[in-house]
Amino acid sequence: MSLPATAPLAALPHPLPLCPNARALLFAMRRMGAHGLADARAAHAIFTLFREGFRRPLTLLRALMADLATSAAMPIAIAPCCCARMTTAEAGLLAAIGQVDTTPDKAALLLSDLLGLRRADGVLASVAALAAAFADEGRPIGV
Repeated sequence: MSLPATAPLAALPHPLPLCPNARALLFAMRRMGAHGLADARAAHAIFTLFREGFRRPLTLLRALMADLATSAAMPIAIAPCCCARMTTAEAGLLAAIGQVDTTPDKAALLLSDLLGLRRADGVLASVAALAAAFADEGRPIGV
């Protein structure tokens, strides 16, 4: 049985972000989501992006991924690293990270939907810390 030609678009409805910082973050999140928090390729991607200032963003990304895994009330769909499109969950997470500084209420709603929780304050704090780490190093996440 073959799938209809629109099946990949239904599973991956969002294009990759235009922001190179968001693309690097998405790659690292996909690697950690599939291969664990200590994935060497994810760490290398963050190191390549930040050079000497890589420790804080990498540590906060690992903390966020752990928070997502322990807080989620439902599965979070991630695509393989090679996919040229994003899942709805990935797009929502990147949107929350990119908007947490300007519209924290919207970011909180996005995270609540993503996690299947009424309140996602702990994860929101992790998202804000990660967004600040990227911005402080001159690599803000654009959405």
